Parts: sequence; structure tokens; C-alpha cells
Amino acid sequence: MPQLDFRSCTLEELSAYLAGLGEPAYRARQLFGWLQSGATDFDEMRNLPNPLRARLREDGYLAAAVVEKRLTSRLDDTVKYLFRLHDGAFVESVLMHYHHGRTLCISTQVGCNMGCSFCASTLTGKARDLTASEMLAQIFASQADSGHRVDGVVLMGMGEPLDNFDQTVRFLQLVSHEQGLHIGLRHISLSTCGIVPGIEKLATYRFPITLSVSLHAPDDALRSRLMPVNRRWGIEPLLAACRHYQEATGRRISFEYAMIRDVNDSDAHARALAARVRPFLSHVNLIPANPVVERDFVRSDRKRLEAFAGRLTSLGVNVTVRRTLGADIEASCGQLRRSAEAERGKPDANLQ
Repeated sequence: MPQLDFRSCTLEELSAYLAGLGEPAYRARQLFGWLQSGATDFDEMRNLPNPLRARLREDGYLAAAVVEKRLTSRLDDTVKYLFRLHDGAFVESVLMHYHHGRTLCISTQVGCNMGCSFCASTLTGKARDLTASEMLAQIFASQADSGHRVDGVVLMGMGEPLDNFDQTVRFLQLVSHEQGLHIGLRHISLSTCGIVPGIEKLATYRFPITLSVSLHAPDDALRSRLMPVNRRWGIEPLLAACRHYQEATGRRISFEYAMIRDVNDSDAHARALAARVRPFLSHVNLIPANPVVERDFVRSDRKRLEAFAGRLTSLGVNVTVRRTLGADIEASCGQLRRSAEAERGKPDANLQ
């Protein structure tokens, strides 16, 4: 039998498992508490009897993320982590400090299959999906390393969350559980490149999370060039799904827009974008495009970015410009993993 991934189990699943072992009902709550507090070894679970701990060790495992490399920004408190998982796969997370607390940007896949032309995560495709426990493990590892509680989560690292739908939903249920990390769903953002069936399915759960839609272009021709997903689900079906999601949840939609010089940052683009998003309860988050060594895109300069934001505002669009964090440590995801994998292929590789 395959081993149980205990940290991905719900309280109800643990109750059923322990009942099958003849354990009293309260053991499930004890075990769940340990799992969702970041315990890394069954021996830490001191209020569980030794025979039960031995059985747990025999039947399952505790998913963990090991800090392989850490980059700390000299410009702000941003910390970028490269985590190594049980099979040697690498994923990245970024811990950001805001006035309201610390937010961790986590990965949901090892790599990505979406093929967005300005992103480093997708350069080598997707190796595999992450489990809910591996998403949680990134939070536990960053908290243990930094000494700070994570107050908010952004599913905006490596991978497309809605391409790993079931494990992403399980993660949301576990991370917000009152007997676990208890991070409020209103403090969680999920970013998608626009998988329409996934958005519609997510709406049925009515999670009060923030849905962040990576738009990056106001028309199908340009968006299809930048984001291959648009060739399957164009802007109109995407916006229809967003409207449905908003009606189901009552939550504001965030449209992400990476500003790329001479590609999508003209006044004409701003007017077209405003016409697309103005009917929504939404805001546009303008992002200075992150430089990626393997790409030839250049971010819009500050003057153009401010002019673009001003034009959107004048057209009645709620707009913010994302604060650039960790610029000196390549805080956008995908680049550190590729570097580590390249180093691992060398005979004398050593990232410690």
C-alpha cells in the first residue's frame, strides 16, 4: 500500500483512519493539531502514545520543505527561498513584509506548463504537481527559518493553481482551518492565467479569497502572443467566468497587468483595458515586468507606468502599482530553481 500523506489529510479523514485503528475520537484532533502546526517528526507528538506513533511512522509520512538556499534583499525585508522536496525537486517561495504583516508567495507546481512568454517558471515546463502538504510545508519552513508568523498567502509562485485544482482546494481548506494555521481566506490570493473551467469550478466553493487574473493585454491578438492559454479561452470567455465568480462570491476581482515596454503599455492599450474591466467590481494591479535572463522583454519605465496608471484612473478604473520587492534577489519565481538545477548538474555543485 502507498504511504499516507498525513499532512494533506482533513480532520475527517484522520478520524476515519484512527477509528480503524481502534483509537478514541480525540486522537484525531490531537494528530491534526500536530500536523497543522508544522511538526517534522512523529516523535514531536508527545501526547500520542508510543505504539500509535510507531504505527503512524509505518503507515505514512510528513511532507517537508528543506531550505536549500536563501536570498535576503538588501533593499527591504524580502526573503526568497529555494526549497528542496522529498524527491529532490526544487520550488521557490518569497516572504514579503508589509505594514499589515508577512505574506508568503508559494508555488503550487514544480515548473509550469502555461508557457507565458515573460515568465521564468515555464521555461522547462511542468515536472509535477505539488500536494496540499507540500504547499503547507513552504509556510512551515519559512516560519521556522524567519521566526515570523505568515499572516497571508499568495498562490502566485511557480505553477498554475487551477491546473492543480484538487490539491489547491485542499490546501485552502487546510490552511484556513481553525485548528491549524487558521490563516483567514480573505488574506489569501489565488492567481490564475485564465483557465476558465477552473474559475467556474472554484466559484462553486464560494471561498472568500481574492481571485487575481493575469490579464496582461486588453485584446486577444496580443494576449494570445503573450499567453498561449488565451488561444483556448479568449478574453470574452475569461471575463464571463470572472463575472460568474464575482456574482457567486461577492468578491472583487484583481486583474494583474505586467507592464512591458513598447508591447502593452501605450495609451491605446490603457483605453482598451479600461473598457474591458470597468464593468467589474475590480481593480487593476500594474506590475513592472520582472527581468528574465532568457527573455528579451524590458519593463516599462517609471514615467510610462505612471502615465498608464493615470490614464486608467481618469477612465474610472481603480488602479494600483505593485510595490517592487526583492528586486536585487530576482524575487520573481522560476529563476532560482533553474540556477539550482544547473548547478546540481555540475560535479562540484554545492548550494549550501
